[in-house]
Amino acid sequence: MSAPPTPDEFSPAVLAQLRRLQEKYVPDGQDLAAYLEGLYHAKYINYWDYIELDTLLSLQRPLTNLPDERIFIIYHQISELYFKLCLCEYEQIGNLQKPTLGEVVLRLGRINRYFDNLIDSFDVMVDGMDKQQFLDFRMALMPASGFQSVQYRMIEIASTALENLTDQVKRQTLGEASAHDFDQLLGCIYWKAGATIESSGAKALTLIEFERKYTADLVRHAEAFHDRNVWAVVQRLPQEDQRHPRLMRAMRQLDVSVNVNWPLMHFKSAVRYLQRNPTDVAATGGTNWRNYLPPKFQRRIFYPQLWSQQELDDWGKGWVESVLEESVGV
Repeated sequence: MSAPPTPDEFSPAVLAQLRRLQEKYVPDGQDLAAYLEGLYHAKYINYWDYIELDTLLSLQRPLTNLPDERIFIIYHQISELYFKLCLCEYEQIGNLQKPTLGEVVLRLGRINRYFDNLIDSFDVMVDGMDKQQFLDFRMALMPASGFQSVQYRMIEIASTALENLTDQVKRQTLGEASAHDFDQLLGCIYWKAGATIESSGAKALTLIEFERKYTADLVRHAEAFHDRNVWAVVQRLPQEDQRHPRLMRAMRQLDVSVNVNWPLMHFKSAVRYLQRNPTDVAATGGTNWRNYLPPKFQRRIFYPQLWSQQELDDWGKGWVESVLEESVGV
């Protein structure tokens, strides 16, 4: 057995790493010694610094003194972090110039697990807040709404062809010339019907503010994912892989998770907190949640080619009816 190196010697492992670093920096005209000097002066990294824990824990700023508002804020922040994880996977799917079945199924599986966690955790908020506290502090949040989550809208756009997210009647009036006019297509996007004032049909301030902040970003996102969305990437797979059972299961699960189960959780929450007989409590901004949230009314479907006609006809109905029976005794 060889003797361990003395303090002024390098072990073979260290020398090997130095050579690798030299190979990395020299081609770019960089001085390895200078980088090592910087490493010498650098501090050890700690967990709390690496994940910015102090900053993260300081991002909850309730607008009222009601303690359960903090639960509401934290849960929505967690949801947005999951959405960001999903978008990381969508970006990698979109970057696949020569996709393989295994790679696409892997990425879709990750997205599906993120949504499983989101859907399963929704009761943390629904059951974790006092109803009266929610009804009180929500009045300080107007016109803010979860409707304004731009990352969720980006997930939808990255999942499917944009035409599957547009109002079909309005889409037809634009004609084929609008296929690459993303500004016009987003003008027909289904979610515009979800933030209107029930009494007048006019845009709610919730939607007006959302469009003011994010329209340009969404147009760029739609353009970037026109041929990089999940459906477009799947069409680049070998023909025999496009109908592979593993891929079809993953895509169908994504369709149901995003377009049925996730909005259904919000509908269930709205029923619990906003449903009152004989009248309902208005949603923040006066939006039409009863007509917008139920999946059977939205009928938003990413991959209609993967569902039978009966499944398309019954889209969302069973889930919504069971929730209504459970929540309001219909």
